Amino acid sequence: MAYPNSMFGATNPETQVSPEVQQWFAAVDRDNSGKITAIELQSALANGQGGTFSDTACRLMIGMFDKEKNGTIDLYEFQALYNYINAWLGVFRSFDHDNSGSIQENELSAALTQMGYRLSPEFISFLIKKSDPKGHSSITVDQFIVLCVQIQKFTDAFRVRDTEQEGVINIGFEDFLGVALDCTV
Repeated sequence: MAYPNSMFGATNPETQVSPEVQQWFAAVDRDNSGKITAIELQSALANGQGGTFSDTACRLMIGMFDKEKNGTIDLYEFQALYNYINAWLGVFRSFDHDNSGSIQENELSAALTQMGYRLSPEFISFLIKKSDPKGHSSITVDQFIVLCVQIQKFTDAFRVRDTEQEGVINIGFEDFLGVALDCTV
């Protein structure tokens, strides 16, 4: 079973941080702690619909890169997050043909396929329904990023357990609960 590769490799503390990322980090780190919280991140991200990213999106994004599991990310972790966000935004925008700030089922399917996931139309429909509580049959950029984070985290957890790389795992109930709770918020 081949899995989609992560869009970027693991963060490397020795990697040079770009000046643009350093500027963004300084602007987002409002308390000058050298760490960014989900609340600070939320204040810096617009969702394209006239609002900010959801609390859930920001917590998930911080959690994806928070190596110390303390609810914050440092400059190097922020650079990795910045790279992911820009990549996801690029994918989202390439499928938001009418620049409405949202994509529909067929566009989500194409976007996830471009990212290496082969998901059934029924599962794509399920993802839209779970992500769009208002029933618009579309998702916004922050909902898209929440999906991307969750899919990436679940894929990573699945990959670790699929030692034969067959696309099938046996998982105990408590391990399943641990994965599910760790991957959602």
